[in-house]
Amino acid sequence: MTFDCVIYNALILDGSGAAAVRSDLAIKAGKIAALGSLTDAASVNVFDAQGLVLAPGFIDVHTHDDIQVIRTPNMLPKISQGITTVIVGNCGISASPVTLKDHLPDPMNLLGNINDFRFANLTSYKHAVNTARPAVNVAALIGHTALRNNHMDRLDRVATADEITAMREQLRNALAEGALGLSSGLAYASAFASTTDEVKQLAQELNAAGGIYTTHLRTEFDEIIAALDEAFVIGEHARAPVIVSHLKCAGAGNWGRSGEVLDKLEQAAARHPVGCDCYPYSASSSTLDLQQVTSDFDIVITWSKPHPEQGGKKLADIAHAWQVALLTAAKKLQPAGAVYHGMSETDVQHILAHPLTMVGSDGLPVDPLPHPRLWGAFPRVLGHYSRDLKLFGLPEAVRKMTRLSADRFGLDDRGRIEVGAAADLVIFNPDTVKDAATFAQPQQLAEGIEAVWVNGVLTYSGKKITDKRAGKFLERQRDLRIGFY
Repeated sequence: MTFDCVIYNALILDGSGAAAVRSDLAIKAGKIAALGSLTDAASVNVFDAQGLVLAPGFIDVHTHDDIQVIRTPNMLPKISQGITTVIVGNCGISASPVTLKDHLPDPMNLLGNINDFRFANLTSYKHAVNTARPAVNVAALIGHTALRNNHMDRLDRVATADEITAMREQLRNALAEGALGLSSGLAYASAFASTTDEVKQLAQELNAAGGIYTTHLRTEFDEIIAALDEAFVIGEHARAPVIVSHLKCAGAGNWGRSGEVLDKLEQAAARHPVGCDCYPYSASSSTLDLQQVTSDFDIVITWSKPHPEQGGKKLADIAHAWQVALLTAAKKLQPAGAVYHGMSETDVQHILAHPLTMVGSDGLPVDPLPHPRLWGAFPRVLGHYSRDLKLFGLPEAVRKMTRLSADRFGLDDRGRIEVGAAADLVIFNPDTVKDAATFAQPQQLAEGIEAVWVNGVLTYSGKKITDKRAGKFLERQRDLRIGFY
């Protein structure tokens, strides 16, 4: 057999959390075809890993790349981190199925502008992804807020029984077309009015299809334990696995509660499939939310529609210059985006290190001054948290980015290095890998990511994209009712 590519002299971390093994790897027809000593193998292409780490391509489980994978398919912020698969449709907002009326409700504007939402069903979105052929694979959740937008005249109220029935039918169809599951963003004004029962009724569709429920909790502040209870009740009612999105203890009054929060997560996991994702920073980013305006920590405005000149400035400085209160300044800036430096680094480390935690970037690609997590989240885990701080070993860091994520979302041929698995691969230098993106200069390529293959195609090498894109839409591959493992 002549292979498409043989990678020699690699230190392989297979994604399971096991120690590295020195080996060669062969690729054929987009799959891992052989492992072991392949010195005499015939191959069209060869790549010398020079003793660097070869790992499964990273899976970004929490993205808002729904529109970006079509509009900017080279996906440089993600492929340059070693990310080979993105999961879109998080926090209740998705590009499909969406039918807009005369405006784009917040926070769906985090994904793009009103003209970007042209996918009335998942099939049309899937076709657009495959036509664009992005540099990364794409798997999709269906947003609760998107469904509400499609069937309600306004979003600041509870849905009626007829509206819930219509939403359920649309969700059922999307699940049949390959969606991974349902996401919610109950903290946002567009979904906050929904009752637990509304979400429970929608989530019932997950059990029949074998889908998953992910949620941006109703609050990540003082009442976070009650919000976690709500998420677990919804998942248990639907008999669907639950993922808590970007788990954090937000707000100065909440700092130090990560132990309590993780205890709650463990208690739920003992009786039901439960997990979470986390980004490796102590600042969050979203639209400017009046309920989060405070003087307890810095809030930096990243964009403002009425006052674009204020982008990059602290809200407190803007308010001082305008000689108004913080809340008044925030109202004048809306609609706007913001970075909130509202977490304790100790809590971030505690949550990130937990065995139930996956890595997700939660980056906002259309933000003109994006949070650095868009470009740096995964190398930051490998470099800063694993190598420098020794929060966990390198095999565990890779597991949190690969096998754990693939197993939880039913992507059975991803996130692992074994014969027959998809050849989504990344080579990185464990001694030099690090994030270069900062809050002041967020659009910076990571260091130490040497080469990335997607479906067997070398897509990124030597800090440059190769213009050979091989990403595709990934449908749910497994019934998730049996749990994560």
